[in-house]
Amino acid sequence: QVQLVESGGGLVQAGGSLRLSCVASGSIFNILVMGWYRQAPGKQRELVAIITSGGTTNYADSVKGRFTISGVNSKNTVYLQMNGLKPEDTAVYYCHVIAGLRGHWGQGTQVTVSS
Repeated sequence: QVQLVESGGGLVQAGGSLRLSCVASGSIFNILVMGWYRQAPGKQRELVAIITSGGTTNYADSVKGRFTISGVNSKNTVYLQMNGLKPEDTAVYYCHVIAGLRGHWGQGTQVTVSS
């Protein structure tokens, strides 16, 4: 069984910063991609950023230049550094891992940005 535990969400003022963390544990092998998605109320879940095991990254246009994804393969951990937060970044942020060609989701962590 695979578990993804996220932390680091919270309430922050516009322009502030937060750092999300996600640790994967359990029967997880051969991680190919780790990433973050988010879902705002009334909207579909969307990609925020991903990082491959080789270090290649990809970002949603809306967060480029403000968010940075990084990972520690040896610790099955992925981070999302979020700077210059905007009210439209308010959402539940989910960690997602592809390992052994299977996808796994975390439980989500709330990020709220006040104006």
